[in-house]
Amino acid sequence: AMSAPKKLLTTERKRTLWEVVFVAPQLILYVGLTIVPLLISIPIVLTNRANFTDLTVDAVGLSNFVNIFQFPLSDIFFSALARTVLLTFLNYVTVFAFGLTLALLLFEGKFGGLFFTIIYLPYMLSGFGVGILLIMLFSRDQGSLNLLFMEMGVLKTPFDIKDPSITAVALPLVLGWRYAGFNMALFLSGLLSIPIETIEASRVDGASYLQRLRYVYLPQIVPSIIIATIFCLIGSFGVFDEAVGLGAFYGNPAAEFFAISVFKMGFGTAIGQQIGTLAEGMTMALVVFVPLTLMAAYLIRLQKRLQY
Repeated sequence: AMSAPKKLLTTERKRTLWEVVFVAPQLILYVGLTIVPLLISIPIVLTNRANFTDLTVDAVGLSNFVNIFQFPLSDIFFSALARTVLLTFLNYVTVFAFGLTLALLLFEGKFGGLFFTIIYLPYMLSGFGVGILLIMLFSRDQGSLNLLFMEMGVLKTPFDIKDPSITAVALPLVLGWRYAGFNMALFLSGLLSIPIETIEASRVDGASYLQRLRYVYLPQIVPSIIIATIFCLIGSFGVFDEAVGLGAFYGNPAAEFFAISVFKMGFGTAIGQQIGTLAEGMTMALVVFVPLTLMAAYLIRLQKRLQY
């Protein structure tokens, strides 16, 4: 008969094998679609490669890093970066306004499981579809909500979704709506990890709901807040489909966020709008990718250190 230590070792090996089986597909996709392209791009940023079919490639050293900080590329780079930073800030506000609020409602038992399902459904929509939805709702001439508000007398002049100020506010709101279920799940997992004894003790001590929120809930869901912050940072700088749906490629410069500008600079030949070279586009992406990666790595370490 197999001894107890050997049986335990066999069980551990089986568990490890199953973990590898479940993780392998996602790991392969991540390596193939993220790590490999990153490694391919590093040599390209040191050349003058115009596109993937360019056969006349010469080494230019760090010239591409200089070019993106000089006119005219600097205008494109800093304008897109400013729009994306503003989007990130407003998107971060919606993470708490929608995600945390809904998680607290579920945690306090105000709604049931069906509510969770309904809130999570928008996350299944495509980003491009969400952008098109905004156009359909707020198109200046035919937008459904514009026409409704005009008919009700709420608006004297219709919203113009291509107006920079409208796009700057509408897109974060829609992103907050789309990802509300995802962020709600993150915060809810943190809330459910709080020991029930701690909550009951605060109630016995006469703490109001706001006091429990400030001194009990929020301090103990800091790891969940950090994870939500990382997703918000990466997601905001990677907004692409929603911006395309909003007309970033056809007449709405206010929707040209960072990912759109990188695409137009490096791969714009696909849509007839290339504004730079492939090497310059990859350089722009690398200049922002490195600080974001370092920030995310720091936040992950902080999250592990604060994990209860």
